Amino acid sequence: MTLRRYGTLFLFFLILLSFLAPLFMGPANEAVAPPFSKPLWLDLGSARPLSFNVKEETLSFRWNDKPPTTFSIEGTVSFESPPKEAFLLLITPDRIYKLADFSGGQYFNVDIDSRDVPLKFYLGLDPFVDLPSVVFSERGEYKLTVKSDSEARINLKVAIHVGRWGLFGTDQRGRDVFRLFVAGIKISLLVGISATIIASTLGMGLGLLAGYIGGLIDSSIMRVIDVLLAIPTLPILMVISGVWGRGLWQIVLVLSIFSWMGTARVVRSMTLSLREAPYVENLRALGASTRYILTRHLIPEALPLLLAQMALGVPGAILAEAGLSFLGLSDPLMPSWGRMLHEAHVFGAFTSGAWWLIFPPGLGIVVICLIFMGIGRKLEEQADPRLKESLRR
Repeated sequence: MTLRRYGTLFLFFLILLSFLAPLFMGPANEAVAPPFSKPLWLDLGSARPLSFNVKEETLSFRWNDKPPTTFSIEGTVSFESPPKEAFLLLITPDRIYKLADFSGGQYFNVDIDSRDVPLKFYLGLDPFVDLPSVVFSERGEYKLTVKSDSEARINLKVAIHVGRWGLFGTDQRGRDVFRLFVAGIKISLLVGISATIIASTLGMGLGLLAGYIGGLIDSSIMRVIDVLLAIPTLPILMVISGVWGRGLWQIVLVLSIFSWMGTARVVRSMTLSLREAPYVENLRALGASTRYILTRHLIPEALPLLLAQMALGVPGAILAEAGLSFLGLSDPLMPSWGRMLHEAHVFGAFTSGAWWLIFPPGLGIVVICLIFMGIGRKLEEQADPRLKESLRR
């Protein structure tokens, strides 16, 4: 009971996190640091990444650690009148580096990355040299300055990376894994809950129809269920996903089509036991219509059992979506947990030991599934008091 209660609270926390966190973070697909950067907490004693917004002609900062992995400078520099000589300079304790030439122009877009080979050629260095290890070879005070003979308007962003970033590091594209993880919460819950609601509604309707009317309709529905249960689900899901497309709602529809059979069988069994009950026979004797009996009596009887089936069906839908995404059958722009595992596998995270790409989405899938299984078990106990009594023994 305690685990279920805390599990439900944790589920609400994840839902709030998925909606509130994006308001304070950037887009999930935005590159923020070099690829495969480790989490910050793996080495708390080393330097942290630095980021500056440069508005003045000179910015000073200190660097007292080993050389960073990369650095970048992005933004704009404009002048009131075209200067005869204007340069972007990085002044280190032992040398001055001319990073860009603004002479003769009035407006410039700056996009400097220490990994660019043309930048190394421009600085007169070997193209295979590690530029940050050369520029930041000494500890001390550094200055970034725009030197010109005309008044400049500067809007630059300087980022110095140390091979570590954020809570969960970065992936192969330099994206923040924590942002991807938070975005995956919404995708997984949306797919799991939507597919389960559609499948449960379809299963309840067909189960009530088959159980109450019986005859040819019952036999036809049951034979369709037998055929669908005999079909291997994963290959069919792969084929249909490839034909219909890889969008979010295509996946929801595909999962719904192959998830309603169990609910239909359970509801049919309950309906068969209730349609011969004395109160149902009395209703028929009084002239009550089939619609009235189903909507006012049988559906309310089936609702607790249906809720339990829905809660237990969400983990299956989440795992199915994760499996399809892991196989590459989801939208590449949709940052689901399965997609994260797929990209981690394709780009070698499993073999290179980049566990921070594997552990968060894998743990998220496990936790969400366990939470919904606990909720479903509790609802099942409420629907069947005998189950609760057997558990107490």
